[in-house]
Amino acid sequence: QVQLVESGGGLVQAGVSLRLSCAASGRTFSTYDMGWFRQAPGKEREFVAAIRWSGSTYYADSVKGRFTISRENAKNTAYLQMNSLKPEDTAVYYCAASYRNGRAVTTKDYEYDYWGQGTQVTVSS
Repeated sequence: QVQLVESGGGLVQAGVSLRLSCAASGRTFSTYDMGWFRQAPGKEREFVAAIRWSGSTYYADSVKGRFTISRENAKNTAYLQMNSLKPEDTAVYYCAASYRNGRAVTTKDYEYDYWGQGTQVTVSS
């Protein structure tokens, strides 16, 4: 069982940066792929970024070059550094954990096993 708690959201102006954190419980954090997803009002939840247990990273085209996902296994924490924020980045951001057990990385939310409660990011123009 893994419990995830996000933090770091807020209301910011376009162009600034925010860093989201995802603190995980449990001693097996290093074996999980970690993902960030977001859901804007009236829209479906969408993939943002993922980092494998090995450290490989993957991004949605919409955030590539602006967002960076990372992890500190010693702290059981994953991060999402968001730079050059745009109003269209406004959403509730969720972190999630997926135990792939040798399978390829996934960007599908239904293939993630554990979820945090979400943190709101609002970007004003």
